[in-house]
Amino acid sequence: MSEHNPYEKLGVSEDASFDEIQDVRNRLLEQYSGDAKRLEVIEAAYDAILMERLRMRQEGKIKVPERIRFPERLVQPPSKETLSPRKQSPAWLQRILDKPTPADVLLPGAWYIGLSAISVFYPVGNNQILQLALVLGVGVSIYVLNRKEGKFGRAVLLTLIGLITGLIAGGLVASWLLPQIQFLSWTEDQFSTVVTFVLLWLITSFLR
Repeated sequence: MSEHNPYEKLGVSEDASFDEIQDVRNRLLEQYSGDAKRLEVIEAAYDAILMERLRMRQEGKIKVPERIRFPERLVQPPSKETLSPRKQSPAWLQRILDKPTPADVLLPGAWYIGLSAISVFYPVGNNQILQLALVLGVGVSIYVLNRKEGKFGRAVLLTLIGLITGLIAGGLVASWLLPQIQFLSWTEDQFSTVVTFVLLWLITSFLR
């Protein structure tokens, strides 16, 4: 390689395009990959050419490709993750919600359907049957929840919350809804019991 100027050091003409200069530089770097001194000369000549081209560009003599003036534009921005159409649920909600198998849903569902049927079709005025059905429903809930996580205290707590909420909410809704539904001959106790079983089924099926 000539020692006179950077173009001769790289072996290119002064009117060579940037792509030609870059191709020659890459080829020389590969050719002299084991010669540190030659590599230093090549890089120095390449940098000198770039500086001269930039200076000439500032003077309006040549047009420098944008990849020389703005090399950062060659860097591809990190791809944005495709946003799911649904927002991800909060972490606290993910911790308490379960992804049940069909058996986890159907088994307690069968129990609560049976208990609801007993509660609806029992002789009116016999509250002992309702109480017995509620006791069985509570037992089913505690058993299923405790089997999932092995936390008996938590299973009891969630079951009691479901029981109390279901009875109160069911009673309130029944006092407003039942008078408007003439064909439904349920008592408020029957309605609130069924609501409680629905709530306990949701808890046992979809909570950890």
